[in-house]
Amino acid sequence: MNIRIKNNQKKQKLTIARMRTQLGRVLRRLGLPNAELSVLFIGDTAMRTLNRRYRGKNTTTDVLSFSMQEGSYSRIQPDMLGDIVISVPRAAQQAGTAGHSLAREIECLLVHGLVHLLGYDHERGPRDARSMKRMERRILGELSDEA
Repeated sequence: MNIRIKNNQKKQKLTIARMRTQLGRVLRRLGLPNAELSVLFIGDTAMRTLNRRYRGKNTTTDVLSFSMQEGSYSRIQPDMLGDIVISVPRAAQQAGTAGHSLAREIECLLVHGLVHLLGYDHERGPRDARSMKRMERRILGELSDEA
């Protein structure tokens, strides 16, 4: 298993080792012990640039996922899931609104991004959104059981 995590923002200290451990547990439980993925933490300006470039939306967002399991070359590296990018300032804002910690919000965003990499997409319609939400709750429940 290869999980790369990089923190490109400076305002918030993040517990990278804990995140790597949690993601590893999740991937093993999902039957993906050889999976590879990367996680990048950035600020709002960088996130806005990515969102504009890859989704045509000139706003910041909380999380983006870039799947390596889609497209004509997806079979070249079948264990490579893709990349998850999280805006830490947006995550902090959402944590405050939700009334929980930044660590919990980032955990939720990591799971959301990972579920996207697994092929789920809430933007396809209500049925897919419900299916994706069920998978997210399942994974978050397993993480909570381990805490």
